[in-house]
Amino acid sequence: MAINKAMRIALKALSYPDLDVKKNYKLHRQVNNIVRPYLKPRYTIWDHKIAGIDYEIPVRLFLPPDSSVKDKQKVLIFFHGGGWVIGNIDSYSNVCAHMASMTGCVVVSVDYRLAPEHPFPCGLEDCYAVAREIFLDLTLFGVDKEDIVLIGDSAGGNLAAAVSLKARDRGEFKVTKQILIYPSTHNDHSDETGFPSIREYGTDYLLTSKRIRDYMDLYRSSDEDLFNPYLAPLIADDLSDQPRTLIITAQYDPLRDEGEAYGKKLREHGNTVFIHRMKDSLHGFISLPKHFVHVKRSYQLINEFLNDTL
Repeated sequence: MAINKAMRIALKALSYPDLDVKKNYKLHRQVNNIVRPYLKPRYTIWDHKIAGIDYEIPVRLFLPPDSSVKDKQKVLIFFHGGGWVIGNIDSYSNVCAHMASMTGCVVVSVDYRLAPEHPFPCGLEDCYAVAREIFLDLTLFGVDKEDIVLIGDSAGGNLAAAVSLKARDRGEFKVTKQILIYPSTHNDHSDETGFPSIREYGTDYLLTSKRIRDYMDLYRSSDEDLFNPYLAPLIADDLSDQPRTLIITAQYDPLRDEGEAYGKKLREHGNTVFIHRMKDSLHGFISLPKHFVHVKRSYQLINEFLNDTL
């Protein structure tokens, strides 16, 4: 359903254009945990820790119903959204439980370190370390490397794309598939020079362009980071040898155009990419209950992509 006048008024009221994320990011974390409470699912889960460079990275494993770790299934390594500043495995546990249920895959949710306490590239290195551990020890889940897929939403989509780039550059493992849900891929979110969707939907649609800039200011360690392709994959000179990719964007999302531009640039460098713009949707819709039409359609696309029938 299209966004009507009453809905637009409500969205404008909820967008808080003057809220200073940089000063109140801790409050944002608390609110996020209240809005997305962790409700223990009816599925089997395990909490583990994976060794990073100097930090143990918590991960939470979700099994689909009627499954066991001995079943051979695809594995989705999930990186959550939240602008690299908010979100955790608790606030995304319901999303991951639904993901396991609706795909029939094992979902490994990564609780990477958050900025600004741990700025770029800390969170990325955590995500890379988890992916490396799983790809290099296939006995952990008893799967082939082609059955391991990176997936993330928003900032998590950014991290998934960056892990794929870093894996190619380091040559330690090869990612064959990635799913990027309304990802952040660029370094410029100004109303004057950014993509058209930044100008058209950067206010009054929940996620604002100001909030995106605030998150990126908190995430980066220095101004030089803005020109690092691991922070902004779209600016990479070489996007060759990247995974088969599904990109899902939202119509009324300021990040829409840069996500789609990333998909097109991947294609230009010889990669197989599927891009789908979800009509009448807002940034963050994958966190809605699973009966919502946009969520159901997304998982239909994801399952077709995973099964090579898209």
